[in-house]
Amino acid sequence: MYGIVASAAISAIITALLSPVVRRWSIRRKMLDQPGERRVNTAPMPRGGGLAIFAGILVATAITMTIRQFARPGQHTWNLHVGGVILAVAFIAVVGFVDDLLDLSARWQVAAIVAAGLILMAFGVRIEGITNPLRPGLGTAWSVLRDWHELSVPLSIFVTLVWVFVVTKTVDAIDGVDGLAAGVCAISAATLALMSAQLHTDLGPTLALMAAAVLGACLGFLRDNYHPAKIIMGTSGAWVLGFTLAAISILGAFKFATAVSVAVPILVLGVPILDYTHVLTRRALEGAPLTHADKRHLHHRLLARGWTQPQVVWFVYSLTAVLCVAALVIFRASR
Repeated sequence: MYGIVASAAISAIITALLSPVVRRWSIRRKMLDQPGERRVNTAPMPRGGGLAIFAGILVATAITMTIRQFARPGQHTWNLHVGGVILAVAFIAVVGFVDDLLDLSARWQVAAIVAAGLILMAFGVRIEGITNPLRPGLGTAWSVLRDWHELSVPLSIFVTLVWVFVVTKTVDAIDGVDGLAAGVCAISAATLALMSAQLHTDLGPTLALMAAAVLGACLGFLRDNYHPAKIIMGTSGAWVLGFTLAAISILGAFKFATAVSVAVPILVLGVPILDYTHVLTRRALEGAPLTHADKRHLHHRLLARGWTQPQVVWFVYSLTAVLCVAALVIFRASR
């Protein structure tokens, strides 16, 4: 538990200290988010916050995991999976930063997220199977093993890429109101940290430290990102948060040998996933391009009803918290 608190604290401090520095740098470099059709900001906003978020997560993870590696040499805190996650997150951070600078097309954005997903799988990080929660009697050791369905390698690759892409893009999609994406990711990361700390595997404590680092980065960034925001996270920040949460859930929540191996991560990230799915469905039914920017997201619709940004943010925070509590209850009951 001390390691989790330390990881969150280090990440929060680093992110909070770097955010004003990055803000001034972004203004000088004219890396600004301009008002537009789907934007709620009425003035240009510095969008380099992802640099501070990535730095907070990276430094906190590296420090706490290295300390744990030496304190518990038999635990193998640093391993191939962890190295793959860090490398993939670094890649997605760089491409996201390039997007903040140059506004890459949707095609290049998709290619970048897929490439990052392939990096993960090159290091053995993938969804290897699922359980069937509908079989009667599921819950005993025998029935869990019986109903575990290992995915073929091609299907495993496809499912992993879909999960990584959806989670990464959902965080990017909800980053439309001051403090919304950072707060939602903080709640989700806290939930994954609590779950990971209870896993009786070598990776459990490691994932808890990584999730805590995400939590800390979100809290540190909210200091300058909550309404009225002084800086936004941009593509780099949204991608780093979404991708890291996706990777942690693959190595943790999807490994549960229980009927909740699929339900838990979906609940933890339920609000952005459901919102993004709803938007894509509406676009598809109306024949609109799936990548077309519009104001169909939940936060846009609530703002159109006259809600203030803080009201929208706390409403979505509450929904996220309810789903995360439900995920924790299911997780505990399944154990």
